[in-house]
Amino acid sequence: MLNVNQLDVAYGASQALYGVSMTADVGKVTCVLGRNGVGKTTLMKSLAGHLSPRAGSIEWLGKSLSGVAPSDRARNGIAYVPQGRDIFPQLTVEENLQTAFSALPRSQHRIDPEIYALFPVLQQMLKRRGGDLSGGQQQQLAIARALLLKPKLLILDEPTEGIQPSIIKDIQRVIELLRDRGEMAIVLVEQYLDFAAELADEFIILERGRVVAAGKGSELKASEEARTLLAI
Repeated sequence: MLNVNQLDVAYGASQALYGVSMTADVGKVTCVLGRNGVGKTTLMKSLAGHLSPRAGSIEWLGKSLSGVAPSDRARNGIAYVPQGRDIFPQLTVEENLQTAFSALPRSQHRIDPEIYALFPVLQQMLKRRGGDLSGGQQQQLAIARALLLKPKLLILDEPTEGIQPSIIKDIQRVIELLRDRGEMAIVLVEQYLDFAAELADEFIILERGRVVAAGKGSELKASEEARTLLAI
């Protein structure tokens, strides 16, 4: 289980998160929702180790992540797919996937065939440069690269942003499959209520760096508070 307790995060003198608490259980999708600029990505970067909290704690499987570098978090089963994907445009699809090997023991330096079962388009484009892929294909590549780490915690920051509806459906099916296996916790950042409501087991909503609503995923679509906060 992931436990975030009373997290404060700042960029210099500008505070971005105020006392944020949340949990994420293995076998469940926890959605973090809110408009642009409310602190969602700041929270995800903190989970992944790219930002250091000013106060509060982050624990994964009962152990504090304080001072643990992003690379060590990756080795300990925490995979992060950032907003914007961060693939390498000049590397081929295959080479992009192989960059995950840096966090794996040499004995695991291979691309699991299941990656191609989840994302068949990648096998067809192995020798194409990442920068030549569509936005949706790049998103699939970024998720596939993260899955090569065999994570126990998968962090997805707005995986539907700027992506065509058909690929959004493909990504949704993959997330549902990973969730239903019961082997990983998934934290999903999303702006769109309908997509989140299809997947969420639990949710929190951020507004100006604070948690202003939280609950079960089954409550999300009917929540008037959620619709108001997300301007739907």
